[in-house]
Amino acid sequence: MRPTGLILAAPRSGSGKTTVTLGLAAALRRRGHAVAVAKSGPDYIDPAFHAAATGRPTLNLDSWAMGPDQLDGQLAEAADGAEILLIEASMGLFDGAGPAGRAGRAADLAARFGLPVVLVLDVSGQSQTAAAGARGFIGFEPGVTIAGAILNRLGSAKHEAGIRPAMEAIGLPVLGSLLRAQAITLPERHLGLVQAEETDDLAVRIAALADLAEARFDLDAILAAAKPITAEPGKQPAIRPPGQRIAVARDAAFTFVYPHLLAGWRRAGAEISFFSPLADQAPEEKADACWLPGGYPELHGSALAAARRFKAGLRAFADTRPVHGECGGYMVLGATLTDASGQTHEMVRLLTHATSFAARKMHLGYRRATLLADGALGPAGSRLRGHEFHYATVSDPGSDAAFVQLEDAMGLALGSAGSRLGRVSGSFFHLIAQEE
Repeated sequence: MRPTGLILAAPRSGSGKTTVTLGLAAALRRRGHAVAVAKSGPDYIDPAFHAAATGRPTLNLDSWAMGPDQLDGQLAEAADGAEILLIEASMGLFDGAGPAGRAGRAADLAARFGLPVVLVLDVSGQSQTAAAGARGFIGFEPGVTIAGAILNRLGSAKHEAGIRPAMEAIGLPVLGSLLRAQAITLPERHLGLVQAEETDDLAVRIAALADLAEARFDLDAILAAAKPITAEPGKQPAIRPPGQRIAVARDAAFTFVYPHLLAGWRRAGAEISFFSPLADQAPEEKADACWLPGGYPELHGSALAAARRFKAGLRAFADTRPVHGECGGYMVLGATLTDASGQTHEMVRLLTHATSFAARKMHLGYRRATLLADGALGPAGSRLRGHEFHYATVSDPGSDAAFVQLEDAMGLALGSAGSRLGRVSGSFFHLIAQEE
């Protein structure tokens, strides 16, 4: 039997999608169902919470960055071995960048794959008007079916009783509800939620969310609303492996690497070995390429500065083999990193730029990157799709050559970015896929 799927979306960010997704996934798993979760759009943090609730990895589905073939394969892989796949949307259901179908929206996924949408509605401060807002989603775009709603942040049973008849009047089933007093929050920091592995009582929180979902959601109706997934697995990696054996930094400072990249490299025959810079480990000697993912190096500046074995080993590695850093990894490859308190830490100095978190400025959005020289991500002229999401800035650009030429999602030129020197490259650009 094919797995089924549905999308959990909302009118806007902050409506409670992640809370509802975690509770629903954990409750269904508790019932004995094989549950998978995928995340629409670029996001590193939510998927780790999804994995904690389901016991299996969460993949990203991005209609802007991924071409149609890769998107189909990614959906099939996300649902493989599951009875039901829950897809958590980003922002609002119809929010994206670019034309419908290729805008990075959850609505693109709903239309392409015929998956129904369950709206998570923050109804605080309104009553029957909530139905008027929900009605606008019904039929707003061809191919996007709204299967029901979950009412979040209700003030009382009386509040809910005032909304339900209005929802019935527009033909939208209420599939569950949560009272505002029942809210279970997850800790946050500047890039979103605090990472799952840093949340000590995460299992307790997820169990409490499962309790609420069992008590407050119509789990049978939600399961019945899901539709079969018909996509077939893909065969090509998002981008060719940078080597036959790849050393990847992984610890609390380096956590932001998309699972589909690693899975694609493995399918292409590459081996991956992990090492921890925070534990003062150097990349494996037998590796022929090194990848430093993004993360939170600004929270570990002192430890990274003191990691002499890591820094010496990485410098020796770069003498003969390629090293690439994304976002946080790019910061660590530079000369210095200044943290939020204004303290400056010595980094690896394989590149000559300096970065700072002292004067925060948000950089956010999809990016199309064109490589300016041959390197770890491919030959010069290769076009890649990905995104930026960081608050750090380049405080000193250094003297290195630029790594990529960037455009935004609409094709607006943003200029050159990143650095390259010898076999070392890096930028704030997070890779998702090669452009199809």
